[in-house]
Amino acid sequence: MKNILEAPFLQDMIEVTSNMYRLGWDERNGGNVSYLLKEEELKEYLDLNNIVRTIPLMGLYDTNFDISPLIGKYFIVTGTGKYFKNVKKDPETNLGIVRIAEDGKHIELLWGYKDGGRTTSEFPAHMMCHMARLKVDPNNRIVIHSHPTNTLAMNYVCPLEDKIFSHTLWQMSTECIVVFPEGVGVLPWMLCGTKEIGEATAKKMQDYRLVIWGLHGVYASGKDMDETFGLIETVEKAATIYNLIGSRKIINTITNDNLKEIANYFKVNYRKEFLD
Repeated sequence: MKNILEAPFLQDMIEVTSNMYRLGWDERNGGNVSYLLKEEELKEYLDLNNIVRTIPLMGLYDTNFDISPLIGKYFIVTGTGKYFKNVKKDPETNLGIVRIAEDGKHIELLWGYKDGGRTTSEFPAHMMCHMARLKVDPNNRIVIHSHPTNTLAMNYVCPLEDKIFSHTLWQMSTECIVVFPEGVGVLPWMLCGTKEIGEATAKKMQDYRLVIWGLHGVYASGKDMDETFGLIETVEKAATIYNLIGSRKIINTITNDNLKEIANYFKVNYRKEFLD
């Protein structure tokens, strides 16, 4: 077997968690990441028949949901209560590789959580989002929950509506409509760690790769770490510009005609009703 500490997917997890902590997006044990792995890439590093222990899937959720599309799938997931700053120095404690068990109610731990830990308490919400995104794009493999500072600050002064929030972000930087032409989905404040917020996020992810959790943070999904991290990064940059403008009078702006010109030039299928 190859050394799992050298596996590209594990190095991706180390890099993205380290960067999010460095940027101040995931303080303390805030935030979580899950990465859908392919069996062929995983079996080079692990004996897939060696189950370390079995863990209940639902965590804080008191109501089950149908997870059958993910049965037998493998994920590397950040652990509950774990600090992103510690992932790099001790990945085997702060990360775990799991398989969704045949009963759809448990996960089989194949590696990690060596201190007796388990997946993030938000793992069920991640599973709902993975299922939603895989229906849209079977290549989607990443779900990241993060607390980017300026995006969160923007929540307090910009209406929490898909169209308004998306259009405002698009106007902050020329690249935004190219990077997220579908816009962003926005939820009101909801209690985290519940089935309700997981279902609401998954529903939004049928149309958006990034969903704002009102007054809390974001959920983002993509094909790989670069795409998903880059999506959050671009939204955060636009939110930073918005916050820097503050209450000052705007004398120049990217107009709707400009946005249409950008989208047409880069041949992106933007959400046209957001420019009506």
